[in-house]
This record gives sequence, structure tokens and C-alpha cells, in this order.
Amino acid sequence: MRMIEKRAIAFDIGNKRIGVAISDPFNEYAMPCETYVRTRNFDLDVTAIANLAKERGVGVIVCGLPFNFDGSESIQTLKTREFVEALRQKTDLPIEWEDERFTTMQARETQIMGGIKREDRKKTIDSIAASYILESYLARRKNQKRKEVEVMSNEKMEEYEYDEERIIELEADDGTVEKLYHIATIEYKGGMYCCFQKAEPESEEEEDEVVIFALQGEGDDAVLMPLEDEQLLDEVFAEFCHQYEDFEDSDEAMELDGGND
Repeated sequence: MRMIEKRAIAFDIGNKRIGVAISDPFNEYAMPCETYVRTRNFDLDVTAIANLAKERGVGVIVCGLPFNFDGSESIQTLKTREFVEALRQKTDLPIEWEDERFTTMQARETQIMGGIKREDRKKTIDSIAASYILESYLARRKNQKRKEVEVMSNEKMEEYEYDEERIIELEADDGTVEKLYHIATIEYKGGMYCCFQKAEPESEEEEDEVVIFALQGEGDDAVLMPLEDEQLLDEVFAEFCHQYEDFEDSDEAMELDGGND
């Protein structure tokens, strides 16, 4: 399988630690990763972070930019800008800024709700904060794309069929390649499932068919697995229809036909 769009990685840059988060293979959600403990060597830390992004094979780096609650800049804002400017010299990847106000607060709330003891919170709070930074970036990017589509003229809308970045290619045992368009990643009973439609349907039936895979593993080890359990497949498809109805008419959603081939 070849993913057309590369993942995004986010860093929550602090004086002592740098939290790391990475997106799923389809840039739908963010996953907390490790926490990098800084040394007293500024250049060594910058190089380590640049190498981490390179090892993950991402397409963009997102860095949280800390502001005061009123939106003004602080000493920490300047320190973060200095670190990121040095990072730009170590990598060819594009670097995006994302407002990180309240992310640490959100991360701490998540830890409390998860029952993590106070003495253990330092181990994960930075990576959780980084995941909120990345979630904010992914949501903002989706909104931008949605607005771009909304302002397109009727003529352009007729020409607009698929966002090429959401297309994957699957190679069958006989060597044939089929293109699938990723339409959603949903959660059901603790599992993650990716829903697709054929990018180049050959019939009206194929235009409405939904192909569902289970997303197993995390980070770079995540893979798509076919659903062999017919009952589970039906349940996941029903959940997809339920979520789809939030955005489209219910009649249109229920006309879709689920599958895992």
C-alpha cells in the first residue's frame, strides 16, 4: 500500500522536555508519542528533533507557539521561536505554527480523568499536549479545505471529484492495482476503522459501495486489515451511517452499501 499524503508531526517545545505527537496515516487524528528530554546542549537538541521528524517520514512539522492568555508574547514565545528558527536550518520539511494556549491545561485534565497519579504526569503531559497541538492543526487545515471547496464555482465543482491526497493504492495478489478514496476514520468499541470508496468506480453500484478496513497498530506500524467478521463489519458500517447522517441526509447515507473487499 502507498499512502499519497504524508503524516504530520507536532512538537510541544519546553525548556526541559519536548512532547511529540504524530498523525494517523490519513491525517484524521493525532496520537501522543514519546517525550524528548532536553540536554544542556541547544544544538544537540535541535538536531535530535530534526532527526526524529526525518525518521518518522513526515511531510510537515507543526510546532506549538506559546502565548499569554491575552494573546501577547512572552519570554517562552521568544525561546520557542529561537528553537524553531534553528530547526529550520536542520530540516527541509515545512514548519507550521499552531497556537498552543490551553493545551497543557487540556493535557492535565486528560490525565486527571484517566486516573494518572500526580507523580507520573510529567512522563506523558508533554506528548499529550503535543497531540492537542496537532489536533488543532489538523482541524484548522480541514476547515480551510472545506472553505476552499465552498467558494468554488459551479463549473469548478463539476470538475472537482477527489482530493488526490486522500487516495491510496491497493495491490491485489494478481498484481492489479485499485485506487480507494478515504472518506472517514471512525472509532467503534475501542477499535479504529477506515472507510473508503472506489476512486474509479466502473458502475453505479460501485459508486455507492463503502469499503471498510480495521486500522491496527499505531504510528509508523499502523496497517489496514480486512474485516473477516461479518457481524462486526455490519456493526461498523451501521456506525459509519450513523455518523454520516450528521453531515448528509439520512436517506443518502443508508443507500450506501458496506463491504471489505
